[in-house]
Amino acid sequence: MQYMLLLHADENQFAKMTPTQQQEGYAAYLAYADALREAGAYVAGERLRSASTATTVRVKDGQTQVLDGPFMETKEQIGGYFLIEAEDLDVALAWAARCPGARHGVVEVRPIWSM
Repeated sequence: MQYMLLLHADENQFAKMTPTQQQEGYAAYLAYADALREAGAYVAGERLRSASTATTVRVKDGQTQVLDGPFMETKEQIGGYFLIEAEDLDVALAWAARCPGARHGVVEVRPIWSM
């Protein structure tokens, strides 16, 4: 079964890190992705651009509305994701706990509903 690991964190914290800390953080994510690949669990994953670059689309009463930026004000934003293959939820949760994002934010684990 596939699971989406959504990485939530305060994106402003990255800018407060030293260049060395930023490089170490990046290296931790690369190592995590490599571990997923070696285990055959990796399907996809990417870092997302800042929430300020988001565009929100909704259709209300048949009219399309396009809004700049995120629509909700939160302290944490979705900063990236990993799509993984896991035997069950327990395995997916174990991978989420190993994710570097779990140390400085939250990793939301959601099963994929295949279409």
